[in-house]
Amino acid sequence: MSFLDLGVQELVVHGVQSLGFSEPTPIQEKCIPLILQGKDVVGSAQTGTGKTAAFALPILTRLGKRGAARCLVLEPTRELAIQVETAFQYYARFTEIEIGVFYGGVGYDRQKKLLDYGIDIMVATPGRLLDLYEQGLLKLGSIEVLVLDEVDRMVDMGFLPDVRRIVQLCPVSRQTLLFSATIPPEIESLCSWVLKDPEIVEIGERRSVAGTVTHAFYPVAATQKFDLLVSLLEQTHYESVIVFTRTKHAADNISDRLKRLNHSVTVLHSDRSQKDRIHALEGFKSGKYEVLVATDIAARGLDIAGVTHVINYDIPLHPEDYVHRIGRTGRAEQVGDAFTLAIAEELKAMLDIERFVGQKIPRQKLAGFKYVYTALFEEVKGPVRPVKGFRTSRGYSFGRYGR
Repeated sequence: MSFLDLGVQELVVHGVQSLGFSEPTPIQEKCIPLILQGKDVVGSAQTGTGKTAAFALPILTRLGKRGAARCLVLEPTRELAIQVETAFQYYARFTEIEIGVFYGGVGYDRQKKLLDYGIDIMVATPGRLLDLYEQGLLKLGSIEVLVLDEVDRMVDMGFLPDVRRIVQLCPVSRQTLLFSATIPPEIESLCSWVLKDPEIVEIGERRSVAGTVTHAFYPVAATQKFDLLVSLLEQTHYESVIVFTRTKHAADNISDRLKRLNHSVTVLHSDRSQKDRIHALEGFKSGKYEVLVATDIAARGLDIAGVTHVINYDIPLHPEDYVHRIGRTGRAEQVGDAFTLAIAEELKAMLDIERFVGQKIPRQKLAGFKYVYTALFEEVKGPVRPVKGFRTSRGYSFGRYGR
């Protein structure tokens, strides 16, 4: 089935095809016809399955031509708002539709000019949108389609009161679309209040890891974590890799140490300025940097093509963040690998993750690395073997678990 078969406007399809996409993903195939029919929709799917296009393409088709501000897309972070607005711009490149993005941490001048010029689709973070509303710079009375994207993240970040207020400012007769990787109880109560007889679209298991990602724990003594990270980077054949840390301090520290070892690396966390964040993301996407060291600010929603590997330097605080982190690779049906460095004190966190994803995660050791003992080695069974993508003395191994 093609995008035209689903009812997407031909000019919008040209925009999609210019990005190299010719066939819809499962969530797009199910959501697009429902949204074109004007129905409220709740879409839940694993990361990397094309949720943005699932709502962007039918919205652009429904809006058709220029008009008032008729669509509002709420995003939890500036990075996600920029990313979604960029996707809309690409999809709409052959249409007349105008799109603008609104987020905090920057001045108001450019965003005021966008509003004065007139746009059809607003992509915004809740805080900045309410700031502009309270200044009398925008009204939401003409909104026909409201999209609440990455809602589980908005709940986690405490934005639910702002979201509720924004919903109340929009017309009652609107179409509402809600997209989220998971649907916790707080979101279910929001759905019952915000949506009218919604169609529920769920693709895959809510807690499952994408089938395109192979992942494993790498037990190591705490004193050797950085050395193992370096060895993994040196022995892995990767195109681009995201290294996740638990804290901003750790991200800066690891980034600085990798730079001193001549790795092409940049860093992303919430203490960096908006200008520096954009520079880091654009540099990583373009290939200027091969390694991105980041906190969980990059764990959800960022769609960066071609990330071949994810390395969890620290195990995440919450099991669901494990799924989101490693979902940065193996996107759009591409394969990816995820390595999680684990120290003995994190055994409970490891078991919590396994219970959450419903599977035993393999324990691996890097061939040739001079380990010191850790109690976690008692869990490692079988011989030490190189894994797929690792360099060996004879070149690359033939299989994921060696020959």
